[in-house]
Amino acid sequence: MLRLIAIRLGLGLLTLLAVSVLVFAGTEILPGDVASAILGQQATPEALANIRLSLGLDRPATVRYLAWLTGVVHGDFGTSLANGRPVIQDLAGRFGNTIFLAAYAAVVAVPLSVGLGIVAAVNEGKFVDRAINILTLTTISVPEFFVGYLLIIVLAVNLGWFPSLAMVDPSMGFWERVSTTTLPALALVLVVMAHIIRMTRSSVLAIMSLPHIEMAFLKGLSRTRVVVRHALPGAAAPIISVIALNLAYLIVGVILVEVVFVYPGVGQMMVDAVSKRDVPVVQACAIVFATAFVGLNTIADVLSILVNPRLRHPR
Repeated sequence: MLRLIAIRLGLGLLTLLAVSVLVFAGTEILPGDVASAILGQQATPEALANIRLSLGLDRPATVRYLAWLTGVVHGDFGTSLANGRPVIQDLAGRFGNTIFLAAYAAVVAVPLSVGLGIVAAVNEGKFVDRAINILTLTTISVPEFFVGYLLIIVLAVNLGWFPSLAMVDPSMGFWERVSTTTLPALALVLVVMAHIIRMTRSSVLAIMSLPHIEMAFLKGLSRTRVVVRHALPGAAAPIISVIALNLAYLIVGVILVEVVFVYPGVGQMMVDAVSKRDVPVVQACAIVFATAFVGLNTIADVLSILVNPRLRHPR
C-alpha cells in the first residue's frame, strides 16, 4: 500500500513539473510582446530594447524557466509588471478569497449532493428519483455564467435578498462575507452538485447487484438500511474521487463565476493580468490553479487506496 501511495505522490509531482513547463511555454509564446504591451504602439525600438533588458527578456527561455521554477519552489513568483509589487503579496489575499468561496460552496454542495444521490438510489425508478434526475440534467446543461446571471436577476434584482456583486474586503466580518458571497457560492453549488449526485447514485446502484447485497435483502433488511449500511461503503471510492474532482473545480474553475460577480479571487486576478499582459501574475495564477487541481486529485487517489481493501491489502 505504501508503495502504491508513493507512486501516486511521485506521479503528482511529475504532473506538476510538466504543467510548469506548459505554463511557462504558453506564456512565452503568447502573441504580442510584453515590452510593446507596457510601452504601447508608439514605443521606439531603443525603449523596447531597454525594457526587454530590464525584464530579462533577452536571456534564453530555458535560463528564464529554471530561474522562474527555482523562485516558485521558494515561494517567489516574481514582480508584477503592472504595479511593481511582488506577485505573492496580491496573490495571497486573492487565494484566500478563492478558498473561502470554494469552502462555502463545498460545505453546502457535498453533503447535499451525496444525500440526494443516496435518496435517488433508495427510490430508484420512483418520482423522487426522476425529479432528482431532471434537476441534475438541468443544472449540468447550463453554463455557470448563465446560472450566475439568473441568480442575480431573481435573487438580487427582483427579490433583493443578496447583493448582485460579491465585493469583499478584509474589514468584513464572517457573516457579512457569507451573505455577500452567497450568490457566487450558490452558482458553484448548482454547477458541481449534478456530478456528485449522479456518481453517488450510479455507484450505489452498481453495488446493489452484488451477492452480499442480495443476501442482505433476503435477510429482510429494508432498502434504506441496505443502501446506507452495505452499499454505500463499497461505493465510497468513486464517490470520493468525484468529490475531489469537483472540489478542485471549485478552486480552479471559478474564473467565470468570479468575473460575473466581480469577486476579488485568483480567477478575477488572472483575467485582469491577461488583459494587461502581466506575465508573472498569469504564470503565478496558473501554477496555483494547477497545484490545487493536482493536489486534490492526488489526495483523492490516496483516499481511494485507503478505503479500498483490495488496494490496501494487495495479494
